[in-house]
Amino acid sequence: QVQVAESGGGLVQAGDSLRLSCAVSPTFFDKYAVGWFHQAPGKEREFVSGISWSGARTEYADSVKGRFTISRDIAKNTIYLQMNNLKPEDTAVYYCAVKRNGVVADIANEYDYWGQGTQVTVSS
Repeated sequence: QVQVAESGGGLVQAGDSLRLSCAVSPTFFDKYAVGWFHQAPGKEREFVSGISWSGARTEYADSVKGRFTISRDIAKNTIYLQMNNLKPEDTAVYYCAVKRNGVVADIANEYDYWGQGTQVTVSS
């Protein structure tokens, strides 16, 4: 059973930064891509960012480009989402998801394993 665990959420003010972490264990498959999604109350889950197995390819939603950076430490099976200049509209539950074939996708149902989510709240 693959476990995906997010951490690092919290309550911050607009303009502050947070770094989310996603720990994946164990990995019975050789390569996987990881995506971050968020879901605000009353809204659908939306793609935020994704990274390929090698880290060579990253993707971002337009709303976070230039503010968020995704990275991964393959040896630690941990993926990070550095969020800078946070805005109140970034407030949501952030989910980490694992996709087995290693190719980044921005569609939630292409991911195989999901974490429980971590709350990010940005006050104005």
